[in-house]
Amino acid sequence: MSLKFRLIIMNFLQFYVWGSWLITLANYWFGTKGWGAADFGAVFLTMGIASMFMPTITGIIADKWMNAEKLYGILHILGAATVFCFPLVQTPGTFFWVMLLAMTFYMPTIALTNTIGYNALKNGGYDVIKDFPPIRVWGTIGFIAAMWVTNLTGNKSSEMMFYFSSIAAIILGVYSFTLPKCPPQAKVDEKKSFLQMLGLDAFKLFANYKMALFFIFSMLLGASLQLTNMYGDVFLDEFKNFPEYANSFVIRYSTIIMSISQISETLFILTIPFFLKRFGIKNVMLLSMFAWVLRFGLFGFGDPAGGLWMIILSMVVYGMAFDFFNISGSLFVETQCPPSMRASGQGLFMLMTNGLGTMVGALGSGIIIEKFFMLDNGNRNWPDIWFAFAGYSLVVAILFAILFKHKHDPKAVENFSH
Repeated sequence: MSLKFRLIIMNFLQFYVWGSWLITLANYWFGTKGWGAADFGAVFLTMGIASMFMPTITGIIADKWMNAEKLYGILHILGAATVFCFPLVQTPGTFFWVMLLAMTFYMPTIALTNTIGYNALKNGGYDVIKDFPPIRVWGTIGFIAAMWVTNLTGNKSSEMMFYFSSIAAIILGVYSFTLPKCPPQAKVDEKKSFLQMLGLDAFKLFANYKMALFFIFSMLLGASLQLTNMYGDVFLDEFKNFPEYANSFVIRYSTIIMSISQISETLFILTIPFFLKRFGIKNVMLLSMFAWVLRFGLFGFGDPAGGLWMIILSMVVYGMAFDFFNISGSLFVETQCPPSMRASGQGLFMLMTNGLGTMVGALGSGIIIEKFFMLDNGNRNWPDIWFAFAGYSLVVAILFAILFKHKHDPKAVENFSH
């Protein structure tokens, strides 16, 4: 079996584990369990909490004491055991803590996947920049495959989605021990303070006005990143409450419809070099922000009949909304930070978007929906929910356009792409 194929299997299973339940969890939460929106927002908060500290801690362990592939395998096996227990939980409060434990095991494996892949390709004599992206795209394909399996087997609101995830995680955990060795790489003569090891020295970047503004907007946009993953599938599924839509294709295959978003991701990634070179970092970030306005607004106007085209278009623009800010933001950090702080700067960028931003979006959206958008019959007022999210994204985009000043440098883009 070739090295590339072995890494493809790792990436496919890595995101199959997550895709089995991430998009459909709301159906289980609201439909099967009948729990509230405020508690659901708190559950998604666990991803932000885990993202804030676990990747750093496991990174230090893999750098100093344990082979990355072994740590990776242990985390997946522990995660599999935790997710397997999800159906046993009977209260939303308990579910929060069990989910936090599961995310503590899962979130650091995303970074470890890259570490193991980069190391194996370098040792195998491959060009990482050229050969890794076609391997990584199989992670997105794994996520899509998991969504399709969950939907087509009729389990988008049942506990079986967790068993699908657990089985895949066990397989990946065992498989990881067969991957190429990735031993600790830390230099024993390189002394770092505790704050440097945790990447917290990067907060010094806030002393620069432009960098501080960028990180603040990263957090504000990060609040939007998981909202359609949280609520998109249950939004489509709840059209079944309207007789005229009850037998719609969209109702039966809502998760497959949602998977168009992930398909769009794989396509928009290929367009990023063109957009960056042609329009520059700031404008690409702005395109992402306005794409979020479209993503939410089209959901608000769409329906499974005459408005189906708007739902499909919303899925298509997701690729631009999600990818453009992440990639262009990473490029901004790479070109603006001093070389000694680039790694820490990238970690801070991820902390602000996937950590603090996700926490703000998850907790805030749950409370807002529970307080302002519940109808008398117990259903959620989905159009107004999506319009509220669109309004928030529009305000963020306008403020970013006015306040954030950055001159386009084609040479920086060219150097980064090579």
